[in-house]
Parts: sequence; structure tokens; C-alpha cells
Amino acid sequence: MSAPRKATAESGEDEGDDYKSKDVISRETLPSSSQKKTPRSVTHKDLENADSSEKVKLSVQNFQPSNYEDLFKDATESESIWATSGSFLRDKSSSEDEELAGPSQTVPPQLSGIQIVSERELAQLAQVRPLEFSFREQSIIKDSFKMLEKKVAEYEILQEFMTLDFKSLPGAFNSGNELRNRDKNRYRDILPYDSTRVPLGENKDYINASYIRIVNSGEEYFYIASQGPLPSTIDDFWQMVLENNSNVIVMITREIEGGVIKCHHYWPISMKKPLELKNYRVFLENYQILQYFIIRILQVVRKSTGTSHFVKHVQFTNWPDHGTPASVDGFIKYVRFVRKSHLTGPILVHCSAGVGRTGVFLCVDVVFCAIEKNFPKFCPPELLKSVVLDQHQSVDVCFLQ
Repeated sequence: MSAPRKATAESGEDEGDDYKSKDVISRETLPSSSQKKTPRSVTHKDLENADSSEKVKLSVQNFQPSNYEDLFKDATESESIWATSGSFLRDKSSSEDEELAGPSQTVPPQLSGIQIVSERELAQLAQVRPLEFSFREQSIIKDSFKMLEKKVAEYEILQEFMTLDFKSLPGAFNSGNELRNRDKNRYRDILPYDSTRVPLGENKDYINASYIRIVNSGEEYFYIASQGPLPSTIDDFWQMVLENNSNVIVMITREIEGGVIKCHHYWPISMKKPLELKNYRVFLENYQILQYFIIRILQVVRKSTGTSHFVKHVQFTNWPDHGTPASVDGFIKYVRFVRKSHLTGPILVHCSAGVGRTGVFLCVDVVFCAIEKNFPKFCPPELLKSVVLDQHQSVDVCFLQ
């Protein structure tokens, strides 16, 4: 597992004008994150990335601990994926790529590009093992699980969540309310704090995204939590990726769910044709479609300089908004694969709003790292509060059952 990176970027301080009542305009066009959304009529253009495939259930080989073999001996992942010639991959692609490589398709992995990770490697990654595991620790863990099951059954977990003091959390979010920035927000009631928002460029321009720093037993875990890009913010999104040197993007949503657009397409559909933006050109170099998530290798080229940056885009496709993951095992593999893939910069995580599924991912990732490192002190409520301290709005409650 790659060690968590130390923070290198600073949070942006907003120095915009104070919010004035005369600047207030009607924002009825922006939905609230909590309002019930009914499916609307969507044009063919809106639905060009919609998923129309059937779910395919794949068997996962079961590996017993006695046959455990370390498939990840090196500190970092194989460089072969990153060194693969983009022109070679684009030349070998067929017309099927126009459909399969872009939208959230769930199809057998043999229709993917060159294999990035095997099921065997994923199965091993899912085995979250403490460094030390004594008989006494086994007993403590068993008792803890029994207590957790009891709390879940009796809704005590939900009560603990509701008693967390979120209302008194400090932080203003004036930048997101500025007139010039309002159209950059997907939801009118989910804005980043001024103190932790991600600034863009020398002018510290606005994007709806926050730096999240979680410290546990001296280790700092560094993330960016973002909303799903809008058509008008796709350039800004890629600027954020490059400026923060992030090599992993975690996407926990489909583009369209229940007839509602949750996130606009910000990567190329085909390995033959790049996505052309104002300031960037994005190439799809490789991809692999697994049962519960899709891995894409993207190359982002800055047009002004010609410099390129490689990103691993990992999209979980079986977790509906306001729901739970379709498979606990699949989600564990997903989280662990992301952590193993992390090399540089903060891990960039987004769903639709950037506070529900995104917040759950951050908490689960830190918990798994804490288990592996045998951290003696670990408090889930405090972990949750540390996430909310850096985000406006709270993290959804999600029971992985």
C-alpha cells in the first residue's frame, strides 16, 4: 500500500467582496441537494452517455490465507501501464470503443483494453490485515463487531450520528455565493468553506471543491472532495487536477441516475478521439471494465505548454445516490485499489454533490489504513467530524450491509 502523502498545497483564502443583499438573485434554477428530484424529459444529446446495458455478475476466485502470495512486493505499482504508448493503444482500438470506453457500462472485462489489474490482485488487496494480530486483539475485535451489529440493529449508530455537533462548526462560504460563481455550483445549498476551498491559479479562482485533511496517529491523509463537474466547469476541473498533481480521480456516481444528470462527461469516450477542451486535450490511453467499477488511464495535455499528466480514473458504478453499494466486497476492492494506485498529490474524490458518497469513501479509506497500521487510538465520530470540518453540509450515513 502506498503511504499517505504529506500535504503540499495550501488552502485558498477567499478575499472577495462581502455578500450584499442587493447582489442576491433568484437561484430557483439550481436544485437543492435535499429536494426530491423527479425524472424529467431528457433529450438524446443529454442521454448520449447514459447506461443501457444489463448488469453482469462475475465470479470472483476465492483465495484462502494458506495460499497467500504477495503480488505487490514493490513500493509502487508497475510502471508498464504508465509507459504504454498511447498511439499504440489508440491504433489497436476498434469502433466498439466509441460506446464502451466512455459511459458507465457494466460489461464483461474481456471487452476492455489491456488488463490493468487482475481479479487475483483485487482479491488480495481486499484482505485488510493488521500488522500484528494477537489472540487478545482477536477477542477485542470480535466483541467490537458484536457491539456494532447491536448498534446497527437498534439504530444506535444513527442516533450517534444525529448527536454530532455539526451546527456549531465554524466556516463561511461567501466565495461560492458570489454572483460570478453561482453558476459553478451544481446545488445551491452545498458550497465549500472559504478557508478550505481549492483555489485555481494565481487569482485563486473558484471551483466547488474542498481540501480534506484527516490526521490519525501522526499520519495525514490528504484529499480533494469535489462536486461532479458541470459543462461550464470541466476546464476548471482539469486545471485543479494538474495544479494539485493528483494522479488518481475517484468517481462514485454514474453520469445519469434515475433520469437525472448527476455528473457531466469530462473524459473522452473513445481511445481514437481525444476530448478537446479550451485549455486541455484529454486522451483515453487504456481502460478496464470490472464488475463494480471501471478503470481508465487518461493523459491530460496542457495546450499552452504541451506538457502532459497521467491520471488513473476509477469509477464505481454500483452505488446509487441516497443508497448503499451493491456489493460490500466490490466496494472494499475499489477503495483498496484506489489507495494502492495513489502516488502523487491529494486523492481527488467526487460523486454528484461531493458530500455524501464522497465523505463515506474518505472515512472508509482512513479506517482501512488505520486497521493495517494498528493505530491504537481511533474514534469514528471524531473522524467524521474532521471530514465535516472541511466540508459544508454533512456526510451521509451509509451502512455497508
